[in-house]
Amino acid sequence: MRVAGVVRPGHCGAPVVLLHGIGAGAEMFAPQLAGLASGHDVIGWNLPGYGGTRLAGPMSFESLSDGLLALFDELGLDRAVIVGHSIGGMVAQEFTARHPQRVRALVLSATTSAFGSRDGAFQKKFVADRLAPLDAGRTMAELAGQFVPGLVGSAAHPDAVPAAIAAMSRVPDDTFRAAIRCLATFDRRADLPRICVPTLLIAGEEDRNAPEPTMRKMAERIAGARLVVLPGIGHLASLECPEVFTDHLRGFLASLPEEESRS
Repeated sequence: MRVAGVVRPGHCGAPVVLLHGIGAGAEMFAPQLAGLASGHDVIGWNLPGYGGTRLAGPMSFESLSDGLLALFDELGLDRAVIVGHSIGGMVAQEFTARHPQRVRALVLSATTSAFGSRDGAFQKKFVADRLAPLDAGRTMAELAGQFVPGLVGSAAHPDAVPAAIAAMSRVPDDTFRAAIRCLATFDRRADLPRICVPTLLIAGEEDRNAPEPTMRKMAERIAGARLVVLPGIGHLASLECPEVFTDHLRGFLASLPEEESRS
């Protein structure tokens, strides 16, 4: 399934597009798809290879941005609020850099503006380490059982780990490989000051993949950006504290100025 959610022609709320992380498809936003639907069109986009969709060749941020633009055009979205988590937050930044006129506002959750070291050594080791279990014959379900418990924080909802393990277990291994390799290429640090739409950053206090200090530095480089830090939460806030995460999204959406009609 390419998308989750619904678009209702003429609906007054700002359209919201949700972009998931590496370890799950759009189902990771199930609480937000339900919690925001009364006031907004909410679309969860399954990146290529996720949610039963086809992975067509190598994954790149350019191709993901092109795919998102095609989705906007297909659904008739002139502009939308983009909520991006982890690699989805990177796709959101890439799309904003390439198509700023299509972005009404941004929410960047548990993400960074660049991945790894400038010399590339960290990236090479990261890719090798993440893919080594699959190369050794382990399954995605085994990989999920190993990695997911270390992603959540001490205050995570008890359902978060089993839900995330189940979601990651459904990701095809070729999709996971492609996403890991894509992740290691990201660098949009220079574009942060060019972001000129309302922006909310959401960090988990105990997130080791996108640490709060890193996200704070991002927020400082985006004019007018606001940072929210979630106590006791790790990398999977939409599942770890779904009601709190949804409330922050709802409050941010309510704070946006009304759109002027565009000719």
